[in-house]
Amino acid sequence: MLREFRTFVMRGNALDLAIGIVIGAAFGRIVSSLVNDIIMPPIGLLLHGIDFTNLFLVLRGGPYASLAAAKAAGAPTVNYGVFINTVIDFIIVAFVIFLLVRQINRMHRAPEAAPTRPCPYCLSAIPREAVRCAYCTSEVKAA
Repeated sequence: MLREFRTFVMRGNALDLAIGIVIGAAFGRIVSSLVNDIIMPPIGLLLHGIDFTNLFLVLRGGPYASLAAAKAAGAPTVNYGVFINTVIDFIIVAFVIFLLVRQINRMHRAPEAAPTRPCPYCLSAIPREAVRCAYCTSEVKAA
């Protein structure tokens, strides 16, 4: 059983998945740091320090000055402010990842296709320097 488990773990798919998860977790921390440490401070400055975390609705009990006070009293609350913060964070993280992927895709240029010409017999596209058509196997003159 141990040998079978080792074979399973060392297969390419399982190993690639493990590597992808580790790299994804590290990349997630990088993106979170970028959002929290670089992008959010200017946004907070633009919004004059608005913090949505203290927006909540008490379902039972008296009025509370903050969400922390309501939690300490054990009151059931609907924390819609925390949800708004989470949605804003998600949108910012998704946008940053979009920008990163867009820049990475720009760096990877697609290789230029080899010049082609039509085969005179079957009209399939063949490489310009071909002497035989790969589709109909006819001999053709080199360009």
